[in-house]
Amino acid sequence: MPPLQRGAEEGGVKAAWPEVGRLARDAVTFRGHPMVRSLHPTTIEVTTEDNLTARGDCIIGVSASKGCAQLDPLVKQGIRRPGADVTIRFITGPLSFEVRAKGDPRLDLSNPHDIVIRRSEFISDRTLAVHADRASKDVPRGMVLLLRNPSTVGTMEIEVQ
Repeated sequence: MPPLQRGAEEGGVKAAWPEVGRLARDAVTFRGHPMVRSLHPTTIEVTTEDNLTARGDCIIGVSASKGCAQLDPLVKQGIRRPGADVTIRFITGPLSFEVRAKGDPRLDLSNPHDIVIRRSEFISDRTLAVHADRASKDVPRGMVLLLRNPSTVGTMEIEVQ
């Protein structure tokens, strides 16, 4: 897997969106929480917040390293391309879970706390991608058990093509 592309603030070169077929990537780390239930049928979320209640049944990770607003500018630019293919990979210990979704020019990607992937085409400042093929309820139960441990660290890798 090629290294993550770096934004201008990290010493990378700010450039126009790469030609079709090239990848833009970013990664977000997060932690588990005892209240992770992962039952929501239409969304999956990670948040920078460190608390979670039973109402947050789509949230699989807390204390995330960034929200939508802090994502790499090339990733954000790529996600806003019409028809962009977005792959989100959640990795926890030896387990991984992959979601395929679509970008949309209407995506704002400005929420500093949350990253939400949606099966629908609902757009908010928290939405990373739409028309996802999976949701929180689809996360393997073994991974959910790991994510109920606050000392578990996970990674969400985002690739845009």
